[in-house]
Amino acid sequence: MAEILLDSDVIISWLRGCEPISSAVIRLLDNGESLIWTPVSVAEIFAGVRRSEEERVERLFLILDPLALSGEIGRKAGHYLSTYEKSHSVELGDALIAAAAAVNNLPLWTLNRKHYPMKDIRFFSP
Repeated sequence: MAEILLDSDVIISWLRGCEPISSAVIRLLDNGESLIWTPVSVAEIFAGVRRSEEERVERLFLILDPLALSGEIGRKAGHYLSTYEKSHSVELGDALIAAAAAVNNLPLWTLNRKHYPMKDIRFFSP
């Protein structure tokens, strides 16, 4: 069984029923893969969720597996920010998600790889 860290954009696309993301997520879950989220994605998604969508979004996060942020992830994210913030406009949320992937040796599934110029993370492609 593989573990895959989902970027917020993948979760949002799944919530919106966008293909081929939705089909890929369902296929991965059916195959017993572990799809993982961080609190960063929860914050980013709930920042834009409509009241009528909240229950559906809450249920979605029950299907996925949580990954807690740690001091080690925070330090790694800080390193990413000091290295890439000015040159690549890396923001705190992306730095934390990238650090979570790197520290836990998880492939990151994102729809926007340019947000992740870090050389020590792996990417997942469905």
